Amino acid sequence: MSVENADSREFLVVLNDEEQYSVWFADRDLPAGWRAEGTRGSREDCLAHIDAVWTDMRPRSVREHLAAHGG
Repeated sequence: MSVENADSREFLVVLNDEEQYSVWFADRDLPAGWRAEGTRGSREDCLAHIDAVWTDMRPRSVREHLAAHGG
Protein backbone atom coordinates (compact mmCIF):
# COMPACT_ATOMS: atom_id res chain seq x y z
CA MET A 1 0.00 0.00 0.00
CA SER A 2 1.40 3.39 -0.89
CA VAL A 3 1.81 6.11 1.72
CA GLU A 4 -0.59 8.25 -0.28
CA ASN A 5 -3.28 5.57 -0.12
CA ALA A 6 -2.69 4.95 3.60
CA ASP A 7 -2.95 8.65 4.40
CA SER A 8 -6.36 8.92 2.75
CA ARG A 9 -7.85 6.13 4.90
CA GLU A 10 -9.67 6.56 8.20
CA PHE A 11 -7.84 5.71 11.41
CA LEU A 12 -8.69 5.14 15.08
CA VAL A 13 -6.71 6.14 18.12
CA VAL A 14 -6.13 2.98 20.13
CA LEU A 15 -4.96 2.43 23.66
CA ASN A 16 -3.55 -0.60 25.46
CA ASP A 17 -3.73 -1.62 29.12
CA GLU A 18 -0.52 0.28 29.83
CA GLU A 19 -2.21 3.45 28.47
CA GLN A 20 0.12 3.64 25.49
CA TYR A 21 -1.39 5.16 22.35
CA SER A 22 -1.19 4.27 18.68
CA VAL A 23 -3.17 4.63 15.45
CA TRP A 24 -4.90 1.77 13.68
CA PHE A 25 -6.81 1.44 10.42
CA ALA A 26 -10.50 1.97 11.20
CA ASP A 27 -11.58 -0.82 8.84
CA ARG A 28 -9.42 -3.52 10.46
CA ASP A 29 -9.98 -5.58 13.58
CA LEU A 30 -8.05 -4.26 16.55
CA PRO A 31 -5.00 -6.24 17.60
CA ALA A 32 -5.19 -8.21 20.84
CA GLY A 33 -4.66 -6.02 23.89
CA TRP A 34 -5.76 -2.76 22.25
CA ARG A 35 -9.07 -0.90 22.43
CA ALA A 36 -10.49 2.10 20.58
CA GLU A 37 -10.03 5.32 22.54
CA GLY A 38 -12.84 7.15 20.74
CA THR A 39 -11.00 9.39 18.30
CA ARG A 40 -11.42 8.67 14.59
CA GLY A 41 -10.19 10.53 11.52
CA SER A 42 -7.22 11.02 9.26
CA ARG A 43 -3.85 9.69 10.34
CA GLU A 44 -2.65 13.27 10.87
CA ASP A 45 -5.69 14.13 13.03
CA CYS A 46 -5.26 10.99 15.13
CA LEU A 47 -1.54 11.63 15.64
CA ALA A 48 -2.27 15.25 16.61
CA HIS A 49 -4.80 14.01 19.19
CA ILE A 50 -2.26 11.56 20.62
CA ASP A 51 0.33 14.34 20.80
CA ALA A 52 -2.13 16.48 22.78
CA VAL A 53 -3.31 13.83 25.26
CA TRP A 54 -0.33 11.52 25.77
CA THR A 55 1.75 13.84 27.91
CA ASP A 56 3.40 11.19 30.10
CA MET A 57 4.99 8.51 27.92
CA ARG A 58 5.73 6.16 30.82
CA PRO A 59 3.60 2.99 30.88
CA ARG A 60 0.79 3.01 33.44
CA SER A 61 2.48 0.30 35.55
CA VAL A 62 5.64 2.41 35.87
CA ARG A 63 3.68 5.53 36.83
CA GLU A 64 1.73 3.58 39.46
CA HIS A 65 4.87 1.96 40.86
CA LEU A 66 6.66 5.29 41.16
CA ALA A 67 3.62 6.94 42.73
CA ALA A 68 3.35 4.15 45.32
CA HIS A 69 7.05 4.31 46.14
CA GLY A 70 7.53 8.06 46.24
CA GLY A 71 9.11 8.36 42.81
